[in-house]
Amino acid sequence: MIGLGDLNARFRVYVQNRPPLPQYQQLWQLQALQAGEIDQIYRDCGNGWRKLFNVYAKLLFELGPAFGFAQQAPSWQQYRDQRLLQQGSGTALLFSPPDLAATDCIHLIAGRSCAKDWLAQGMLDSQLHWLNEEFAIDPANRLLVTPYFDYRQLSNEKITRAVALLQQLQPRLSV
Repeated sequence: MIGLGDLNARFRVYVQNRPPLPQYQQLWQLQALQAGEIDQIYRDCGNGWRKLFNVYAKLLFELGPAFGFAQQAPSWQQYRDQRLLQQGSGTALLFSPPDLAATDCIHLIAGRSCAKDWLAQGMLDSQLHWLNEEFAIDPANRLLVTPYFDYRQLSNEKITRAVALLQQLQPRLSV
């Protein structure tokens, strides 16, 4: 796994791009973030990264008690700043295609184009069932494709839709 987060992540989000900073461009393993590092990434890399982290935290927070993320902080903002992608958080942001052999976690690909690229390149072995132009699901592999983590693409209404789909994949997940 190449990305940011907890080595034992049970909730894994996949994107194609890394933060455009040397320490992340040269990353070839999973690295837990330190307190304040998310804030530093979006100060150095721009609003797009702030949106990604915000949407990630909001989604986790809205999953409810069965997933356990909302119990770790009083608000999604505090969860983002104090837990997201840190050691022991149960979360990861990965820059490589999903390893679907990992069955003790939920896989979420952020962005239809990312999922379609990996499928076309043979880097994703999945039987995705496209529910519409934006969402796809593979229950056997506990995989969901959503719009990219941006307010315009994954609005609050679409986060609610994603939560309902993730709850279908949830039974064996506990953080």
